[in-house]
Amino acid sequence: MTDPRRLLLREGAAARALEGVVAAERYLDPAPMTVRAAATQLRGAADLLSEQQDQLLFGEGFDVLATEGGWAFGQARRDGYVGWAPVHDLRPGAPDPTHWVSALGTIALAAPQIRAPARLPLTMNALVRVETWEGEFALAEGAGWIPAVHLAPLGLFDADPAAVAERWLGTPYLWGGRGCGGIDCSGLVQQALFACGRGCPRDSDQQALLGTGIPPDRLGRNDLVCWPGHVGIMIDPDRIVHASGVQMAVVIEPLAEAISTRREVVGLPSAHRRLAKLS
Repeated sequence: MTDPRRLLLREGAAARALEGVVAAERYLDPAPMTVRAAATQLRGAADLLSEQQDQLLFGEGFDVLATEGGWAFGQARRDGYVGWAPVHDLRPGAPDPTHWVSALGTIALAAPQIRAPARLPLTMNALVRVETWEGEFALAEGAGWIPAVHLAPLGLFDADPAAVAERWLGTPYLWGGRGCGGIDCSGLVQQALFACGRGCPRDSDQQALLGTGIPPDRLGRNDLVCWPGHVGIMIDPDRIVHASGVQMAVVIEPLAEAISTRREVVGLPSAHRRLAKLS
């Protein structure tokens, strides 16, 4: 609870939920907001030159504690990550989704027909509220008409994180990314688990605490292999899928090769984790 990445605390003000947990001069009720852009940046400071630490996707909730110069300081509802997001990419109110984007990517259109103008590109795990259906399209509030085949109702999820991760093959590497235009190693693991209806923290060191530890010679499908600052998902006992900063893309490669490539830079894997089985 004291991890600063998940503490909604700034300049003596803290979220009211932290009263009795951390010391603060005053405790405030954050204002619920929802992402209205296809994706927006979450940065470490209210500055475009500050490091992008994460991305928030369309329809995700963001609880805002303070605003400054067109930036909102708040906390992502989905994983608890704290940072600064552009105010213009947010709208007031808490999210109330009915569906999630189950395709790797989709396009919200201006009308329920394939030749209609594009309005908004959406990434897997974006959250939408369907207002109505027409033929093979669903009208998503604030987005447009989305092919119904690209949506799934909340509560209906995939069951194989490794298979989800494999769908991202070739996606460019982007530090702090979670979208089909760019993703990083921990973003890939998080997106794969979200698509399977599972909660997941944002960073690789946090993900290295998921599940239970196992010996490296017992690795199998959907196990996590964690290095200092890196993480990937095993697709079988010998191969790993990960967003590689070496190849600058999501790749599948032999685990032995991934270990060899990173040995001189970050060392050997620091954890091998097995997630609880999906029901």
